[in-house]
Order: sequence, then structure tokens, then C-alpha cells
Amino acid sequence: MDHSRVPVLEALQEFRRRGDVVFGPPGHKQGRGADPRVAEIVGMDVFRSDVLSLNGLDDRRQSQGVLNQAQELMADAVGAEQAFFSTCGSSLSVKTAMLAVAGPGEKLLLSRNAHKSVISAVVVNGVEPIWVHPKFDRERHIAHPPEPDDVRRRLREHPDAKGMLLITPTDWGTCADIRGVARVCHEAGVPLIVDEAWGAHLPFHPELPVWGMDAEADLVLTSVHKMGGAIEQSSVFHLQYDRVSPEALKQREDLLGTTSASTLVYATLDGWRRQMVEQGHELLDAALRRAERVRAAAGDLPGLRPMGGEIVDEGLAAEFDPLKIVIDVRELGVSGMQAAEWLRAERHVDVGGSDTCRISASITHADDDETEKVLLDALRALVDRADTIDRRPPVHLPEPSALELEQAMLPREAFFAEVDHVPAEQAPGRVAAEMISPYPPGVPAIAPGEVITAEVLDYLRSGVEHGVLIPDAADPSVKTLRVVARR
Repeated sequence: MDHSRVPVLEALQEFRRRGDVVFGPPGHKQGRGADPRVAEIVGMDVFRSDVLSLNGLDDRRQSQGVLNQAQELMADAVGAEQAFFSTCGSSLSVKTAMLAVAGPGEKLLLSRNAHKSVISAVVVNGVEPIWVHPKFDRERHIAHPPEPDDVRRRLREHPDAKGMLLITPTDWGTCADIRGVARVCHEAGVPLIVDEAWGAHLPFHPELPVWGMDAEADLVLTSVHKMGGAIEQSSVFHLQYDRVSPEALKQREDLLGTTSASTLVYATLDGWRRQMVEQGHELLDAALRRAERVRAAAGDLPGLRPMGGEIVDEGLAAEFDPLKIVIDVRELGVSGMQAAEWLRAERHVDVGGSDTCRISASITHADDDETEKVLLDALRALVDRADTIDRRPPVHLPEPSALELEQAMLPREAFFAEVDHVPAEQAPGRVAAEMISPYPPGVPAIAPGEVITAEVLDYLRSGVEHGVLIPDAADPSVKTLRVVARR
């Protein structure tokens, strides 16, 4: 296919050349009504390019086929049979994908170290989750993806499961054996969905971890805004084989998605695909070399322990994305969250993630010598000034087994059940009616329907005292909890 073509961008350029006057949404009318004070900050071109697809450019229902052409080019670029764009981010795409495979009341295998968006999908879709617990790394206090044998065991226990959702790479860059899991699923006659939100760049360089489509996954979701070059909320479904119906996928996306899709998202997805096909290997090659330098320089700093390929050598993960700079900071006497806050406040550097033990920074094709220097200078300053950071009460990290809570009710039933609000001291033994997700990293410590334990409560409450945010709990202080009523 001709990857110099960018159908959405070309249609947008033609729309602007024609100078159409639109008497429908958006109400700012390509910037005519934009507040100049807003345009001064975000730029007038944002408004000029904010065009409704239906009566402006195209959408998948229109005969011009602009979007279809762009999606066909994307599928060809990454080796998928079909690709579909979403403008609602992968948080919604994962809900769509799950609903395309398993309906209400049906079983679906899920990695338990999933982001809250996956647990939200379980509540919204009404599927019965069959948790596949991740491999816990006791030394690093981190969860790596489950292995094929873990999936095989759960499929044998639940032969009526409709499929598996695997999250890889994790937020920390550790990757699953996708091909091994896919073959286990296919032996059982069910599809593998891969939530590869952090992996949009993987198809475009051989030194990166294997891409889900190349590893025999049936349906792969990517968030192109995370490691790619499209704007926020840019998500793509990639589909192959016949285990997931493209018709069902489209209908579920229509059910959950927006009818006011953003042309800005479509256009940047289209342009990013062209950039990667034409220049991706060169750009990612430079990023890989840059990440090597950053990781090596960070490793030479006292108190910093970058994570790298050793986790593969230790058998903890199948692969590791080297563009993720994950650094354990505990030897500095601070938490990752404290380090992240200090870097933002004192050095104006925003790291991509943090938790009680570590920080992470993503190196992408967009980085250059200047951003590399800024990051390394900030890390050197952190090491030099760590003793000036106020000490906080420690987070009581539980044993990994303590995080594997009993599922007493279906998440949907518990979430919509009649509830009591009880003091935290009375919560152990009760069934949670809410999701409680420490941020960072946003993986629920308690999901609806799980039996609350004293160990997990201690972890959450000590986290709050340390500064962990818990934005989805009814009571973010975790002094009270929302539990299923006993009546």
C-alpha cells in the first residue's frame, strides 16, 4: 500500500482549502467563536482542525471511505488483518474488546494486575472474571505478567471461559510471553485479547519486544498517545484470525463509543502511521540508543537502581521494553512518589510513573539531546538532595499472597448492591462494593465483590498517610468503606 498517503489529513486539508461554512457542530465553527484568550494558549489551528466527521470529512458510514482507507493503511503497517480507530482512549477500547468476546454472565480470564479500566469493564459488561494472578517479584515489589502455564491451569478449571485478556507491557515495561499464552488459548479454542496500551511502537523496530499481532494474538489494543505520536485518547483495535467477529467488535464499539468522534484524533493517528512506516526504524533506533545511555548513567548514580534485562535473565518476564527507564529509589531513603514530587517541584521534570519503590520515565522517538540532559541532570540533583526531602511514614507493603483476595460476589452484583458504609476497623471480612485503586499506579487493591482483609486495609491506610491518592474510593481517606449490606 502507498504509505505516503494520509487520507484523514488529506481530507482535512481539502476541507480547510474549500473554506466550508458549517451550520452544525462544533459550535465554535472552526474557531470563529473561539475565545481569543483560549486560542492564544492552545492555538487557533486546534479549532480550525476540529471538524465533525459526519458532515465535514467522513466517517465509516460515508461513501468517501476516508476513515476506512486510513484504517486499512494502519492494518497494513502493523501486520494486522483489520484495524479500527477509537477516539475514546484504550480505557473504553478494552471495555469494547471484552464485550466483543464475552457477554453478561459469561466467563473471561483476566490478569489481576489490570488497570482500573479493566475492572470497570467487568462491572459495566457484567462478565464473570476468572483472575489469573501475575508473577510477583518480592525483591522489587512489582507484578509481572502471568505465564502460559498460569493461563492453561485456569482454562482447565474453567473450560467454559470465552477468552483471555492479557496486559502487556505493564506500566513498568515488563512483557508477557504472548505467543505462549496465545497458543494455550487457541488450543482451548478461545481468543486472546492483548491490552497493549503501552506498546504502539513495538511493530516498528526489531530490538523492541514482540508485537501482539506477530505473536499470534487475536485482538490487540494500543494507546498511540502513550508511546506513539498521536494526541491523547488515540486508540486502535488490531484484529486477525476469525475468533473475534469484526462485526461484533464494530457493534460493541458503536454501543460504547462516541458519535462525535474527534477528527483531531483520527488525523494524528493517520500521520503517526505514515511517520512510523517511513522513518520509524531510524527514529526508534535513536531512542533505543538514548535509553541505553540514560539507563547506564542512572546506574552509575549512588542510590539509584535501574531495572533492565536482568528481569528476563531471572525468569521474571519474557521480555522488557528498553524504552522504559524504571528506577528503584528506595536506597535514597524516599519513596518513588516522593521522588516524583520533588522532581516536578524542584526540577520541573514530570516522570511518567511512580509508586512506593520506583519512578519511571518513557523515552520515545520525540526525545532529543536536550531532554536526555534534562532528565539526567534532574536525577543527579535528586541524588544530591535526597537527604533534604522530608521523611514520611512508610507504606506497609503486604506479602504478595495478601493481595490475592477472595472473590465472594460478581463485581457487577457487588457494585450495584445495597450498601453499608462502615468504619475501616469493621471492614475486614466484609464484601467490597467499590473499587479502591492506589494512584499511582492505578491497579485496584480491592475490587467490588472481593472480601476485604486487614492486611490490605493496612497497606491502603498507610499509603494514604504517606501521600498515596485513592481517587475512586467513596472515602479517599479510607477511614470508611463501602461494603455490601448484610440484609
